[in-house]
Amino acid sequence: MAPLIELRGVSVEIPTPAGWIRPVDDVSFSLGTGESLGVVGESGSGKSMLALALMGLLPPGARVAGEAWLYGRSPSGAKTNGATASRVNLFALSERERTDVRGRDIAMIFQEPMTALNPVMRVGAQIAEAIQAHRGGLSRGEVERRVLLALERAAVPEPAMRARQYPHQLSGGLRQRAMIAMALAGHEGAGPGGATAAQVAASANGRSEPRLLIADEPTTALDVTVQKQILELLARLRRDLGLALLFITHDLGVVAQVADRIAVTYAGRIVEEGPAREVLERPRHPYTEGLLRASPQLVRHKLEPIAGAVPSLTALPPGCAFEPRCPVRIPECTLAMPELRVAGPEHRARCVLV
Repeated sequence: MAPLIELRGVSVEIPTPAGWIRPVDDVSFSLGTGESLGVVGESGSGKSMLALALMGLLPPGARVAGEAWLYGRSPSGAKTNGATASRVNLFALSERERTDVRGRDIAMIFQEPMTALNPVMRVGAQIAEAIQAHRGGLSRGEVERRVLLALERAAVPEPAMRARQYPHQLSGGLRQRAMIAMALAGHEGAGPGGATAAQVAASANGRSEPRLLIADEPTTALDVTVQKQILELLARLRRDLGLALLFITHDLGVVAQVADRIAVTYAGRIVEEGPAREVLERPRHPYTEGLLRASPQLVRHKLEPIAGAVPSLTALPPGCAFEPRCPVRIPECTLAMPELRVAGPEHRARCVLV
């Protein structure tokens, strides 16, 4: 599958009073159109920081190294009709060029919709801002029509009424749907009953527009019923709009439902990557095995927490970052950080025991 986005050695450094820390460290992977990659790990493993780097929303003073190639776009944002798709390095774009890409080619659903949404603006007005940022010159009536269309696409009941409400008037599930509507507001297309957005773009441009949706823990703090509805909504949008999905979570049960491939992160690095079924059924890194033992299963069993805690990024151990917590560590683990080793077809793990 041709990649939609390809990361090569991406690292992010943040200044702190204790010195520079690296919450994202030498991350590489690719994601194709229509494919889903689940990024899993404990809090502090660099998942959200990676998403913010791709969106160009890092905190002031942050430094980014490596490359993030987005295929199918020229630097000006114009579409290509040739046999070879154009590509741009997201980290080399100016802020104006990044704004053109953000929302059109890459959209993001942020954590905690109650804090991500502006509490003093109506939901419809916030979605309208996203539309006007990328579709300047539209009439007020057309903007309102697209707002309702975005809410309808996100399965929000009574979209006209919800657009007039404030975030605190919506339930957690509806706020999450409003965030999804905002993320996809820049995507042209018909509603659930008409032609899909991919079909509209294909007929207008001769090809479908590449799209990447980053979902940063979109089901956190939702009950299981609403969680299931949000996952089903994302699956439908991914299918109908041809979206590639980068799904960030700490819940292995959730990622098993949505991901084609899984990347397990620890202390800023990918420690295991492969097809979802292969990683979950035959994990090759001790950290992945520990996450699975600590996760609830359909068959009742005693949960086994991973001993210790994620190390501070200012005081990482000299070798493998997981070595102090690893139940199968050997002296070699303290010498140097292992490389990702082949553990099976399309399956890699960063462990000397592989």
